[in-house]
Amino acid sequence: MQTTFDITTTGQGLTEFTHDVARWVKGSGLLTLFVQHTSCSLLIQENADPEVQADLRAFFTRLVPPTTDPSMAYLTHTYEGPDDMPAHIKAALLPVSLTIPVRDGRIMLGTWQGIYLFEHRGAPKLRTVAAHLFQDR
Repeated sequence: MQTTFDITTTGQGLTEFTHDVARWVKGSGLLTLFVQHTSCSLLIQENADPEVQADLRAFFTRLVPPTTDPSMAYLTHTYEGPDDMPAHIKAALLPVSLTIPVRDGRIMLGTWQGIYLFEHRGAPKLRTVAAHLFQDR
């Protein structure tokens, strides 16, 4: 069983789409999610305290600042703006796919876990995540 999820971001940060996935899954099996872009990532992360998402964004911005930061002057891929190459670097460091067990129509996440698209670009984007549920027979 396959589908795609279209996720609209508001710029850099995490956008949760756990409920979209939960509504789609059926049966039992193994779910794979794969983001079809090179400047964003997928994460399973805490969904109870929004400070977690803010701190993750702040950490990765500090780890890989925009190309306008003097420490990033060595980068040459700057055609699409100062956040483009840093977004590619962050996507190289973080997962672009997730594998999650599904049992009896429920994704088997922990109590405080949610599924997020982590947008690394500054402007809002429309992102597509491909989903494949390999069901037990």
